[in-house]
Amino acid sequence: MCGIVGFSDRNVNKDNIISSMADKLVHRGPDDFGYYVDNDVALGHRRLSIIDLQTGKQPIEDKNYVIIFNGEIYNYLELKDELKDKYKFKTKSDTEVLLKGFEEWGIDVVNHLRGMFAFAIYDKKEKELYIARDQWGIKPLYYYKNDKAFMFASEIKALLVHPDFKKEFNGDILASYLCFNSVVSDESFFKGVFKLRPGHYLKYKNGKITIKRYFKMEFGETDKSDEEIIEDLKNAMIDSVEHHKIADVEVGAFLSSGVDSSYIVSLLKPNKTFTATFDRRHSRYSELSYAEDLSNKLGIKNKSYLITKEEYLKEFPKIMYYMDEPLADPSAIALYFVSKVAHENKVKVVTSGEGADELFCGYIEFREDFDHAWYNKIPYFVRHAVSSCLSYYKIREIPKLNFLYRRGQKLENYFIGACAVFTDEEAKKLVKLPNQISTREITKPYYDDYKDSPDVIKRQIIDYYFCLVNDFLMAVDRNTMMFSLEARTPFLDTEVFKVASTIPYRLKINKNNSKVALREAAKSVIPNESYNRKKLGFPVPLREWVKEDDLYNEIKEKFNSEIAHKFFNVKRINKILENHKTGKADCFKKVWNIYTFIIWYEQYFDINEEA
Repeated sequence: MCGIVGFSDRNVNKDNIISSMADKLVHRGPDDFGYYVDNDVALGHRRLSIIDLQTGKQPIEDKNYVIIFNGEIYNYLELKDELKDKYKFKTKSDTEVLLKGFEEWGIDVVNHLRGMFAFAIYDKKEKELYIARDQWGIKPLYYYKNDKAFMFASEIKALLVHPDFKKEFNGDILASYLCFNSVVSDESFFKGVFKLRPGHYLKYKNGKITIKRYFKMEFGETDKSDEEIIEDLKNAMIDSVEHHKIADVEVGAFLSSGVDSSYIVSLLKPNKTFTATFDRRHSRYSELSYAEDLSNKLGIKNKSYLITKEEYLKEFPKIMYYMDEPLADPSAIALYFVSKVAHENKVKVVTSGEGADELFCGYIEFREDFDHAWYNKIPYFVRHAVSSCLSYYKIREIPKLNFLYRRGQKLENYFIGACAVFTDEEAKKLVKLPNQISTREITKPYYDDYKDSPDVIKRQIIDYYFCLVNDFLMAVDRNTMMFSLEARTPFLDTEVFKVASTIPYRLKINKNNSKVALREAAKSVIPNESYNRKKLGFPVPLREWVKEDDLYNEIKEKFNSEIAHKFFNVKRINKILENHKTGKADCFKKVWNIYTFIIWYEQYFDINEEA
């Protein structure tokens, strides 16, 4: 795991600039650094040494190409064996295998890779620069272009130090951020900075950008028996975990109380697992007893971190700086502390359970079609009329009635993922800036891509790209990298996806549970009842904390600050805060969402800058 950065700009001192940009990523790679500079480009690399500790230094350069790489290629030994008769290898690194693969297959090398990656390869002869991001979106990659320069980096903060980068706030996506709980669009809050989408590569040549997609998730139900499917999944998970533990350093594991991380730990059997917990006042949020029980049964040491409210809030502004963009998922901050305890225990690699809920249907929303099948038998025009009435009279959010609204609407008209907080209507009433992008504009291309798929597949896709990639995977990457820690996600694996993408509905959801196939596969190796537990996912007691005077007063001050007046209808956001404080409504997610943005904005923009 590393940090990469680069640019094309003829009118600057490249050596000084590329080193300054790379220095902003030192937390991603404290073990080593390297640069490549010529008249056209500058490439920088910060290295966290995981594989080939002695000779894996980057950039790696040969006669025609230069590469910088962030990630792990888990099938690099198989690829090396395939290429060894034609190419000579000077190192034992997966980076060199990737470079030789590019020489052999060109940019189509991305279709040969099993792993997580963001890389840049420069063709010195053709003066072409390629950057690519893995198909799962595990590794981040941002790019920026203006009339002077093109640049890219693992994190936005590295771009800010380039003299030709113009820092401007992009206010068009503020309302959509409030809706999604994170920044999910290709755009960022920095004008002109874009995310390269998962499964895409970019070519830069002669001042022009060309972006192409190389991977699309395809789904289709297999006709295999349930027993055969479960066996295929077991084998795929064993194979994935075996590949994910390849390293020249110790591999540990994050462990909660649920099936996802418990399954990985039971297969991996690391020496150490790591868990975050809260004090006794908030014991219902703690997963420690279950994590300790599993670790004890497997003969593994479990290391835990007790999170206090005071420490959580103290570290919050720093974490928002490292995130680059606001992320209002409370569990993202809990990940900071579990990463901290792993770092303190001298571990450089950990596994984590991200991806299971999206690939195997773990969220409660996946049950909706099943649980309300009786209502779906009513003709759609009748359900739609009921839905319209609920919407008109503004009672659609009543918990026991909201399914009546949803069951009378097309999925694409309301579903934006499991992490949704505000509706478009609510967000646009709060945000004072014009020209706000709607959530429908953002989700439409994805719904169009899967227009002929059943609703369960559409839900999986929306959750994948708008919750997993831009919330959970971002949180894991940033929090682990803050401590120079590499996180690996065995569920997000080519072979696992081959099985997951063909699982029939009956093995996704039934009357008793979600993630049916995964739980069936997992229970053969998990030595306790974790395979059957409901998802908690690093829960945080913010609901209670926001009502307590110290945090309530801190938030109230921010809600009446100059920043708040600049972007929000202050009267409305204060009403949301008061409704939660008094118990009139459970609004802590909405409160935290707005508060997170304000804290993030303080880290990156002076209040007097133009919005």
